[in-house]
Amino acid sequence: MEKTNLNSELGILNKPIGRLNFLKYTSAMAAATGLIMVGCKNEETTKPPVNSNAVKLGSGDIGVLNYAYALEQLEAAFYMQIVATPYSGMTDEETQIMSDLRGHEIIHRDFLKAALGSKAIKGLTVNFSSIDFTSRDSVLNTAKAFEDLGVSAYNGAGKLIVDANYLLIAGKIVSVEARHASAIRDLLNPKSADFAGDDVVTVDNGLDGAKTPDEVLKIAGKYIKDKLDASNLPKN
Repeated sequence: MEKTNLNSELGILNKPIGRLNFLKYTSAMAAATGLIMVGCKNEETTKPPVNSNAVKLGSGDIGVLNYAYALEQLEAAFYMQIVATPYSGMTDEETQIMSDLRGHEIIHRDFLKAALGSKAIKGLTVNFSSIDFTSRDSVLNTAKAFEDLGVSAYNGAGKLIVDANYLLIAGKIVSVEARHASAIRDLLNPKSADFAGDDVVTVDNGLDGAKTPDEVLKIAGKYIKDKLDASNLPKN
């Protein structure tokens, strides 16, 4: 399993920003700001489990962060697989972008795990059997779906977070996820206006959409072998 070298990632703050390095820059900013999170409060409450065999995310801010941690595990594993087994015809530019996105998701995953400490859920087992990693279309369209889902997940979970520091970090991470979505869209439709697609950014208010944890996990669950119990998450 690949480990994040945080010092190396932070070092890019002292380098000029080129066309392919902007993603690295935004990731380092999120990681650096994220260091203000020194630990999560114990906000667990005892409630009857819905499924004793399921991975329980928890309640309160702990539950919301575990929810985010589960999604970051999924995304990190996805990009790690892409880089490990490049699709047919992957260009040098695409390889660089995928490597950058992999690095970001690993940072997000490892940071949330460290912040949660002993309250973190276990490492999840992914199921990518429905994805053809040899096909550019399959990989990029799945990446687009994952990034759009991630943005909507953070947007939907923001109102559930009580601690202002945790909300700040969620805001930092979702901004990076939105850049990921734009980068993938640009690969699918170069030089088009689709980087801010109207399928995700509403025309009437210019905002990304938001999904509840139940909505997100219903979609993400297809790619995760473990059953996740989100029954104790805040509802509003």
